[in-house]
Amino acid sequence: MDFGLSMNPNIDVGQIEGAFMQGVGMVTMEEIIWGDEQHKWLESGSLFTQGPGTYKIPSFNDVPINFRVSLFKNAPNPFAIFSSKGVGEPALTLSTTVFFAIKKAIESYRHDNGLTKYFALNSPATCEKIRMACADNFTKDVVGEETYENFQPNGSY
Repeated sequence: MDFGLSMNPNIDVGQIEGAFMQGVGMVTMEEIIWGDEQHKWLESGSLFTQGPGTYKIPSFNDVPINFRVSLFKNAPNPFAIFSSKGVGEPALTLSTTVFFAIKKAIESYRHDNGLTKYFALNSPATCEKIRMACADNFTKDVVGEETYENFQPNGSY
């Protein structure tokens, strides 16, 4: 990642790793739940998932074993204080690659099961959405034969 001269490379690498994993959580785990007709125990219109106590966030076990971060050397930024590095959104937004890799894997699995139609997969790609998007005999039993061909994991048919 290139964003100037590093004042402390260890801190910069840690910030990049943390931002990437925060983004992975955003696109795979952090499902927003609003009070509505599906969630009768919530007041209509209220947000249930208001912090890490009410939804799953990435932990150290979720960090890839082979996770490589490197910084460009001798890449000054004349517009920053002391030509320092500024860690911002690039590492967070890079995590969308995880979402699209999951969608591509699901698409391949669906193709192997004879389903070539477009399917929608909204973020976050939770385990439940991934399983239901991997249309096969199990999901056919769950949603029924007649909706199987047009089944969308996000609840639209």
